[in-house]
Amino acid sequence: MSYEIIDILILKEYTRVNKYEIRTQKKKEAIIQSALVLYREKGYTNVSINELAAASGVSTVSIYNYFGSKEGLVKECMRIMMREATQAVELLMNEGTGFKDKLMQAVALCAEMPNKLLDHYFSKEAIDDKVFVELFNESAGEIRMDILGAFIESGREEGAIDASISTETVLAFLQAIASAQNQWKTASEYQAKANELYKLMLYGLIGH
Repeated sequence: MSYEIIDILILKEYTRVNKYEIRTQKKKEAIIQSALVLYREKGYTNVSINELAAASGVSTVSIYNYFGSKEGLVKECMRIMMREATQAVELLMNEGTGFKDKLMQAVALCAEMPNKLLDHYFSKEAIDDKVFVELFNESAGEIRMDILGAFIESGREEGAIDASISTETVLAFLQAIASAQNQWKTASEYQAKANELYKLMLYGLIGH
């Protein structure tokens, strides 16, 4: 077999695989878009896999193949919706301001974004769905820790974070702070206490 024929076969195979990947990506996007619309309107409990499949024009098998489960699809939807926060934190990393100021802004962005998304994009029926809100917050928490984990590693490289404290411990501390923030139900209460909490986070009780 000549090299020319081999090259043609390789090109055909690459084109076939590439087209398959493009079709797969389009199906995933269709599922996510349909899920976002249905979850916004109905929440999670009242939306079935069959309904998601019909709305996105794919089979139920495809949904399981791409996302593993209905819960996995919720998590992927959250990643799409949290993209704004992710991009904002990435921009913060490259700013010339001090790391402490950047860390406070990053924690605030990651804490505020899930509540803003629920308030602005989801119907009352969706918010009243306790299972959906629980999954939503759980997914948001995981994504928030992923974002902050990368941010903390950046701070460690800059020498702004004590090298004797592991990233896991720092994230556990930030998770505890996020849990405290979740107890504040109103925007005014959040604004009144958030700055105090961040100051406590950075300087402790002594205030150094």
